[in-house]
Amino acid sequence: MAGPIPLSPLALPLPTLPPLAGVRLATGEAGIRYKGRTDVLLAEFAEGTTVAGVFTKNLCPGAPVTYCREVLQGGIARGLVVNAGNANVFNGIAGTRAVETTAAAAAATLGTLPEQIFLASTGVIGEPLPAHKIVAVLDTLKANLAEDRFAEAAKAIMTTDTFPKASTRTARLSGVDVRITGIAKGSGMIAPDMATMLAFIFTDAAIPAPALQAMLNKGVDHTFNCITIDSDTSTSDTVLLFATGQAGNEPTDDPGHLGDFRRALGEVLHELALMVVRDGEGAQKLVQITVDGAVSHASARRVAMSIANSPLVKTAIAGEDANWGRIVMAVGKAGEPADRDKLGVAVGGTWMAQAGGIVPGYDETPVIAHMRGQEINIEVDIGLGQGRATVWTCDLTHGYININGSYRS
Repeated sequence: MAGPIPLSPLALPLPTLPPLAGVRLATGEAGIRYKGRTDVLLAEFAEGTTVAGVFTKNLCPGAPVTYCREVLQGGIARGLVVNAGNANVFNGIAGTRAVETTAAAAAATLGTLPEQIFLASTGVIGEPLPAHKIVAVLDTLKANLAEDRFAEAAKAIMTTDTFPKASTRTARLSGVDVRITGIAKGSGMIAPDMATMLAFIFTDAAIPAPALQAMLNKGVDHTFNCITIDSDTSTSDTVLLFATGQAGNEPTDDPGHLGDFRRALGEVLHELALMVVRDGEGAQKLVQITVDGAVSHASARRVAMSIANSPLVKTAIAGEDANWGRIVMAVGKAGEPADRDKLGVAVGGTWMAQAGGIVPGYDETPVIAHMRGQEINIEVDIGLGQGRATVWTCDLTHGYININGSYRS
């Protein structure tokens, strides 16, 4: 980058992140791309830790994604290595070798098998990953492993992020209190299809891998898959959920017993996803878009994402222009069933257009006031059915161009 990126005006402070039984973390400086900051994370998990994962649908995934998809089938994790500054994408056999080298070295360091080590990388695409730099700091990282390092871990995985992202919740499972803590990074190239987006969730609950996977799939679908910064789906998207089993609950995959855990997991995923939007490159406003009355929930989501990804809508929001015509345009271009004579549009709770036309006596004053705020709410009524969806995005400003125009500088 040409210089430091200013803190997002939508940034949130890190919450208090208590230790989580069965997870030890350490961060260090490998000097992969950044100088004078941590850029590598090592996590060690208790024996028997189960794991679930969701990955990018980009058809040109990074070597770490391909690797994790393969080892995920075993359902067991003992370690995690994450590096920032280099995505290890589009590197051919060199990318594969970098993954194999890192996994083997981390396994030897932690005294486990390579197939129980998970990897993630984020940063520049197309540059060979100097795996030897990661390997060189593993012994030091192992010596510094501790349970109270979640804040440091959230900072070490950042690239163009302006603030570290973390969330934590507690839940009741089989009569035992369990904790769920997650960290994430992401700021640009965000249109998860699960973006250079990474998220790692940790819990001390004992839950079999198949049940963990089912809950993660559903949770991601309603959170990370409902956000967009710039419509670009990264080659590196990875969300991993690790369950150490150290809380002492009886292991269970009974959906009837997992309700409170699902709630807490959903809250952590939702909070992390919105933090990514709040840190959208150049973002000044957080935008919530709700589409109702579509022919199906899936149709409603596609319409909502069409609005969220529209450069014209996003720049109008950046300019605080209450231009509802751009929203109508984005509905129409989505390719989903819509009838202009049944369509309604509201901003900030004020209906501007209904039944295909401007609302009689419409006063733009409250809408303008709403547009000047940092959190914008857009509602669209398609008027054709019961389908409903909510997605989140941010505005599109000159800051996005400045950051991405100098990304490799």
